Amino acid sequence: MATFVFSLELSSISTALPVIVNELHGTQFVWVGSAYALAATAWLPLSGNLAQIFGRRPVMLGTLLVFMIGSAMSGAAPSMNFLIAARTIQGIGGGGIASLTQIIVSDLVPLKERGIFNGLTGIAWTFGSGAGPIIGGSLADRGQWRWLFYLNIPICALSGAFVFMFLRLPTPPGTMREKLRKIDWIGNFLVIASTAACVVALTWAGIEFPWSSARVLVPLILGILGLVAFFLYEGLLAPNPMVPFSFLSTRTGFSGYLQTFLMPIVMLGVLYYFPVYFQACLGASPTRTGVNTLVIALLMNPVTIFSGVSVAKSGHYRPQLWAGWAILMAGCGAFSTLNPSSTKGDYFGFQALIATGSGLVAATTYFPVLAPLPVSANGPALALFTFLRNFAQVWGITIGGTILQNGLLQRLPPDFVNSLPAGLGHGTGLAFAAIPAIKLLDEPLRSEVRQAFSDSLRVVWLVLIGIAGAGLLVSLAMNALPLHTNVDEAWKLDDPAAGNKDAEKQQERSMGSESSAPDVNVEPKSTR
Repeated sequence: MATFVFSLELSSISTALPVIVNELHGTQFVWVGSAYALAATAWLPLSGNLAQIFGRRPVMLGTLLVFMIGSAMSGAAPSMNFLIAARTIQGIGGGGIASLTQIIVSDLVPLKERGIFNGLTGIAWTFGSGAGPIIGGSLADRGQWRWLFYLNIPICALSGAFVFMFLRLPTPPGTMREKLRKIDWIGNFLVIASTAACVVALTWAGIEFPWSSARVLVPLILGILGLVAFFLYEGLLAPNPMVPFSFLSTRTGFSGYLQTFLMPIVMLGVLYYFPVYFQACLGASPTRTGVNTLVIALLMNPVTIFSGVSVAKSGHYRPQLWAGWAILMAGCGAFSTLNPSSTKGDYFGFQALIATGSGLVAATTYFPVLAPLPVSANGPALALFTFLRNFAQVWGITIGGTILQNGLLQRLPPDFVNSLPAGLGHGTGLAFAAIPAIKLLDEPLRSEVRQAFSDSLRVVWLVLIGIAGAGLLVSLAMNALPLHTNVDEAWKLDDPAAGNKDAEKQQERSMGSESSAPDVNVEPKSTR
């Protein structure tokens, strides 16, 4: 349920964004997505740290509550600035959901079998991703976009009820003061501040300010240096590190983490800006756009399940990654040929390539990350895994947005740009502010504007080809390592009946008799 609501939120906003921007008279459309991704990314390392210290269940319940609060605020937003602030709160909850879901599955399932269970969990992702664009477009067409956020509230409440009743994972012992001392406060400050600086710079670059501007270069350089300082601090100085240096010390692990970072850049670039093609170049409504983008969501999950099953059966993960990156490059290359006169066979068939490549890669980068590490490192290793994946989503959204905006500024007819509301012709709202106005234009200006969008999007797809190619090159560095067949005993699912039997057997052995032992209250295993 938590995975479903997270994917629903991620996929539904793009088709409704032009309507939201138009109704709230906003100019900072990029921040509707970037604020969510920024908050989710910055929170991820801390959420993994808290899960290790306080336990999985209370942290999961807390993140669901925060997500509900952010959703309620987003639905009630009276202005674009309020919506961006609410999306930031929502992103904190979303980041926790993404991290805790991965960690809990790793607690319950050995790595060798985890691909199958990740595929099953991916069914929820597919339902959310598939329904999201349709729901978002349908509600936007009816002027009810606020229900995009309100719908999250009952789903989160149901998910929280399931977690509370059925997730019986151990809670580490210790007082609140002892647990607070274990939090890596310095590391969290470094990663949150550095991530925020990078995202601000990427959002401004080339749109609000030139790339050479101090307002772009200073936060970008400080953010990158801060992330370097974060990893060095974690590896060398932190008494309770969130990210031990050993995670990146092997060639296979480093390759896995780097692929984990590159893949979402490509995927989010497609998911966020492919709907622009339908609405701007083909004149599709938000609802029709949601239907037209269904192929990626519906096909990606079966591919993900297939990839997970193939890893479980064969014990190999490298062939799936090599094939996935190659197919993803082909899909982005096919996207670069799309134009306002492309047929349904073109854009549906090309989506199949993207879905196949993305499904293979998304399901498999997990394994080179965890295979070199002991099972006791699952929690923090997966927190870093999810951090890099979400941080890459920020890059995917902002890089794609920067390329698209700059391309439109160069290619859109000046008469059309000057006809837009004041401030939108040269700001970050240009792309989404222009879309509702296209259908009102007369020929030949309408065709010129659609071609300008097509040519600008083509540059986005070409850049994504290069990023996918980098992923293929990085994947060649992996070794073929065996996959773990056991789980971390410290986080084993509580079974009261099994616990009593184990206690009885232990007491019988210590007494040297076959007599029945009295009932023993077994405390849950603690963490290191």
